[in-house]
Amino acid sequence: MVEIKRDTKETQIKCNLELNGCGKFSINTGVGFFDHMIEALSKHSGIDINLECKGDLHIDAHHTVEDCGIVLGQALKKAIFPIQAIERYGNATVVMDEASTTCALDLSNRPFLVYEVNISGKVGEFDVELVEEFFHALSGNAGITLHLISERGRNKHHIIEATFKAFAVALRRALVKNEKLGVPSTKGVL
Repeated sequence: MVEIKRDTKETQIKCNLELNGCGKFSINTGVGFFDHMIEALSKHSGIDINLECKGDLHIDAHHTVEDCGIVLGQALKKAIFPIQAIERYGNATVVMDEASTTCALDLSNRPFLVYEVNISGKVGEFDVELVEEFFHALSGNAGITLHLISERGRNKHHIIEATFKAFAVALRRALVKNEKLGVPSTKGVL
């Protein structure tokens, strides 16, 4: 179990993460749609996540979403590295009705984000541009090379949910044990 806390003038966050869990979650950020997405991430990755955030929602959800990405990224990095005896790479395409999103990732300890999910506007009160902010913060702090590509979709809720679930499934696949690989790098370290 990894625990990370973040306390700033904008957010107060506590996160507990169990990498080898079973997808149990308790999420409370004050942003309903975002909570729903983190719940999907937990369930489909098999990672237990307890996340509590008190943010400056009287301004907007930006700091809450971005800082939760920072904290989740830090927790993942602490839980994953140093890498030993796992697949390291993962990919998944997830469909949700008319929407389809593909995620490919590398637990490389070299953060990089390719984000091609071209949507704008809101889902309820949630600004959809915050999805990219979340994944930028998460991948940067976790040391993950992450490619998220939306192939199709019209409904913004479906597109975003397919994106979170694709990430979750790709991450689950990258974390699969593989004793034959040892450190999965020709460098001998990640």
